[in-house]
Amino acid sequence: MSELPIDSSPFPQSPVTPESLEGDARLQFQCRKGIACWNACCSNIDIALTPVDIVRLKQRLGVASWEFLRDYTVPYEMEKDGIAGVKLKPVEGGTACRFMNPEGCSVYEDRPTACRYYPVALLSMRRQDEVVDRQYYAIVREDHCLGHQEPRTQTIDEYRAEQGVVAYDDLARGWRQLILKKKSSGPTIGKPSKRSLELFFMTCYDVDRFRSFVASESFGQMFELPDEELRDTLVDDYALLQFGYRFLRQVLFGEVSIPMRSDSVEQRRARVHEQRARLEREAAERLASEDDEGGAYVDI
Repeated sequence: MSELPIDSSPFPQSPVTPESLEGDARLQFQCRKGIACWNACCSNIDIALTPVDIVRLKQRLGVASWEFLRDYTVPYEMEKDGIAGVKLKPVEGGTACRFMNPEGCSVYEDRPTACRYYPVALLSMRRQDEVVDRQYYAIVREDHCLGHQEPRTQTIDEYRAEQGVVAYDDLARGWRQLILKKKSSGPTIGKPSKRSLELFFMTCYDVDRFRSFVASESFGQMFELPDEELRDTLVDDYALLQFGYRFLRQVLFGEVSIPMRSDSVEQRRARVHEQRARLEREAAERLASEDDEGGAYVDI
């Protein structure tokens, strides 16, 4: 069965070692202040952000998610005509991370997942006959990085725990599963509509707009959530992300876990029927008016 990684290294010049490793594999690496390559990796960035990264950074900066997206990120296509990802925007007119300073990272406690993992690459995979994803790892070796020459050795799992990335992975698992599901489904679910792409982007990356959407009257008319669950979801960004993953699995893949109000479907059908009747009535009235005024006729 084929494996479907989020990240892979298909290019000959890729710095990613083409080998999938388990968490107990040994890693010789250390990044420390005073090493000759200090800040080199932050001088030329290509950092993809997870939904958790965006929440941590927007909370750190004290801005709304839409402000953070506008000022600090750029979108990119994960696949042609597919769902979007978000990357950290470098300094104006350059390639360096805007959070870099001579002392190191100015947002170190809330640094993105990719920064925590470096020089390890996460390969999230799911076989076509499986319903859960598996995590494998690869090693990134770039010419500028001298950390691989440091004498410290530990397992990848130990390194992940030390870098505080385990909690990040747990919180972003639902997002990765959505991406894997989309990639594994391929053309069987068809090309996503513009509306579904916009919905994915808002739900995963613009958590404050998604909160307004969930709190809206129109959402409440369609979905039936217990008051306590709704309240707990709205007051916590991370709980809202987890709810968002459920919401997307329901609206994009039909995996129902959020109860819908039984009358909402009938109400929507009634509105559509009323709208169509109104349009037909208006069209008939226009035709009658044109007939009365001696409008043009078309012979069939």
